[in-house]
Amino acid sequence: MELVFLGTGAGLPSKNRNVSAVAINMTQEINEVWLFDCGEATQHQILHTNLKPRKITKIFITHLHGDHIYGLPGLLSSRAFQSGENQPLSIYGPVGIKEFVETTLRISQTNLTYPIRIKEITKDGKLFDTKDMTVETKKLQHGIDSYGYRIKEKDKPGELLVDKLKQIGISPGPIYQQIKENEITKLENGTIVYRDDVVGSPKKGKIISILGDTRFSLEHIPFIKFSDILIHESTFTQEKELLAFEYNHSTNVQAAKLAKEANVKKLYLTHISSRYQAVDGETIIEEAREVFPNTWLANDFSVYKI
Repeated sequence: MELVFLGTGAGLPSKNRNVSAVAINMTQEINEVWLFDCGEATQHQILHTNLKPRKITKIFITHLHGDHIYGLPGLLSSRAFQSGENQPLSIYGPVGIKEFVETTLRISQTNLTYPIRIKEITKDGKLFDTKDMTVETKKLQHGIDSYGYRIKEKDKPGELLVDKLKQIGISPGPIYQQIKENEITKLENGTIVYRDDVVGSPKKGKIISILGDTRFSLEHIPFIKFSDILIHESTFTQEKELLAFEYNHSTNVQAAKLAKEANVKKLYLTHISSRYQAVDGETIIEEAREVFPNTWLANDFSVYKI
């Protein structure tokens, strides 16, 4: 899996940062891309990456401020012309996202060539569960309804113990994949092979928590606790803490405090105010690292392995 930051700015685009959008590229694992927020010109940003719009199967909107949704109609429309025909798409977001999408498509007379499903979020808890992933939501503290998303990858079977398989007379071949994918495999000679006997320890699934626009709150700790990755807004630097509170946002240091208290492994700061220039990046990251050393400042087109 990869994190691909498409837009890391707050409020309005700047020369260095477009507005909010981040993708989780899971094409190698489940042949899907999940997009979180879709600010203005997100489809333009995608053109500078290896992401394919037709691979985007789910779009998660944190809240309905323009810098998080204005790119959605354009992306939905373009996807129909980019080999997205008949590729279903699900959109999740606060109440109002359905009206926004349907109204913009209707007024622009846009006819999508693929089925679209829109689910509005009204409460905390499990959003959905698949064989590969579980996604949960939590309402945050912002001027309008804003939600965080916690993506939990299911644990995977360990690696096949090849030497052990060879010892019991099973040579390499397609049978290895069959053994790994099934709890019990019956060989042609009648031998029964139990997967648990020939695989190593399970691989722990990754946890990624993405918090949309929000004030700093210790109430968020249980939701993000033990995340491998936390993506948190960092609209302001520490000296602007009062301003951050007034505008329902967080500072870099507040995000770092939350990461530390929640025992997350790695923190990515995003949603940076346009008042900060590229030269301010060092200050933003250094302030946060004094509290939580494993902090990274996301930039547009940054790609990180998960």
